[in-house]
Amino acid sequence: MTSLNRLGAGAIVAAAMWMLCATAAWAADAPPAETKQQHDARMAWWREARFGMFIHWGLYAIPAGEWKGKKIAGIGEWIMERGRIPVAEYEPLAKQFNPVKFDARAWARIAKNAGMKYMVITSKHHDGFCLWDSAVSDYDVMSSPFKRDILKELSEACKAEGVVLCFYHSIMDWHHPDYLPRRPWDKRPTEGASLDRYIETYLKAQLKELVTRYDPGVLWFDGEWEKTWTHEHGIMLYDYVRSLKPSIIINNRVDKGRKGMQGMNKEGDFRGDFGTPEQEIPATGAPGVDWETCMTMNDTWGFKSYDHKWKPADDLIRKLADIASKGGNFLLNVGPNSAGEIPAPSVERLAAMGKWMAVNSESIYGTSASPFAKLPFGRCTQKPGKLYLHVFTWPADGKLKLPGLKNEIAKAYLLADRDKALSVSADGGVTIALPGEAPDKIDSVVVLEIQGPAKVE
Repeated sequence: MTSLNRLGAGAIVAAAMWMLCATAAWAADAPPAETKQQHDARMAWWREARFGMFIHWGLYAIPAGEWKGKKIAGIGEWIMERGRIPVAEYEPLAKQFNPVKFDARAWARIAKNAGMKYMVITSKHHDGFCLWDSAVSDYDVMSSPFKRDILKELSEACKAEGVVLCFYHSIMDWHHPDYLPRRPWDKRPTEGASLDRYIETYLKAQLKELVTRYDPGVLWFDGEWEKTWTHEHGIMLYDYVRSLKPSIIINNRVDKGRKGMQGMNKEGDFRGDFGTPEQEIPATGAPGVDWETCMTMNDTWGFKSYDHKWKPADDLIRKLADIASKGGNFLLNVGPNSAGEIPAPSVERLAAMGKWMAVNSESIYGTSASPFAKLPFGRCTQKPGKLYLHVFTWPADGKLKLPGLKNEIAKAYLLADRDKALSVSADGGVTIALPGEAPDKIDSVVVLEIQGPAKVE
C-alpha cells in the first residue's frame, strides 16, 4: 500500500485546508443546462436498450464466500465487512489476484449473444480495489500478478461487439484511510482522516480517469447511504461527472433520495437520471420515470463457490418481459470467479435468454409500458402502432382476449411466424385466434398492429 495509509502532520494540515475550500471547488463543477428534449436525447440509447449485464468482480472472488475455513454469511462482495476482516489481512488478496482465464472479448460476446445492449462492471467496489491502472492508487490491478488493465480490455471488446461499457463505482471505500466513517471493527486511527480530501483527491480523480480514458455510457454509483455522504455531496458529484461528459447517464444512488431497495426517489429535488430497484420489480412500474431493476441470478452479486440457488431461465425471460411491460430496464448480474470465468450456470441462462431474444427482441428493445392495467395471460409491451402480447399462459380454447381495447386492428401475427396472419374479431374488445400449440412455452409473443395510439377502457 502507498503512503496514503500513513497520515502525518502534513496530511492533517491538508485535511483542514480541504475542509475550507471543498465547497468552493464543488461549486465550480457544473454541467451545461439541459432542456427536456436534450434530456430525452441523452437517455435515448438507454431506453432503447432495455437489457444489460451487471458484473460484480474483484478481490472477493478469491475467498469466494469463505474466510479462514469458515463460510461467511451474506453476499460475496461484502465478505470484508461481514467477516470483519481488517485491511491489513484483506489487502494481501491483491497479490493473489491473477485471473488468467479472463477474456474480455468472450465476456462481451456472452452479453451480446444474450441480447444485452450494455455492460456495467464494478470499476471499484466497497473494498476499494480498482480494476484499472489508476494513477492515484497502488491498490489496483497493476499491483496484482495479473498486471493488465481490465477496463481497457473490456472497453476495446465492447466496442468491437457493439455493447456499451458502463461502470459501477462505489462512493464508500473500506480501504482508503481518508474515507469516513470507518467500520466499527476497523481499528486504524482516524485522526487526520478527511472525507473531503478523499472526495477531492481520490474519488473525483478516479472518476475523471474512468470517464476520460474509457468513455462509459453510465456511471452507476453505490454506497451513498453512509451518514457522512450528504445531499450536497450528491449534487456536487452528479454535476462533476456530467461536467466531464455531458452526455453520460448517472443513477440515483449518487444522491440521498433513494427509498431503500425499492430504489425509487422520495419526493424532492434529487440528482440521478434513473431509479434503481434492487432484487425487485415495481408492482405497477413508475410512469414517467426512468428505472432499472438490478438482480442476481442466484443469491449473491460477487462470486460465492457454494451458492447454487439459481433462478430458472424461464423465470428470467419472464422477468425481462415483465420489467419491459412496466417501462423499465433489466440489469442482470454475473459474478465471475477468481480465474476470470463467468460461472457456467450464468452462461447457460444467458444463452437461453439469447435464444428467446433472437426471435422476440423486437418486443423488448425500444418498447414502452403496457396500456393495460393487468392481463391474465401475461404481459404487454408497445411501440407506436404495435402491441406486443407476451403470452405466458397459452389459452386452452385458442382464444386470446383483450377486453377494453378500442383500436382498429390492421394485422395480428406471432413474432415466431411473422408471415402467417392470425384471425381477429372485435366484440366488446379484441379476440385473437391462436394456433393449438404455443411456439414458445416460456413466452410466445403475439403482435397486434393497430391504428393510432392504444386506447384501452
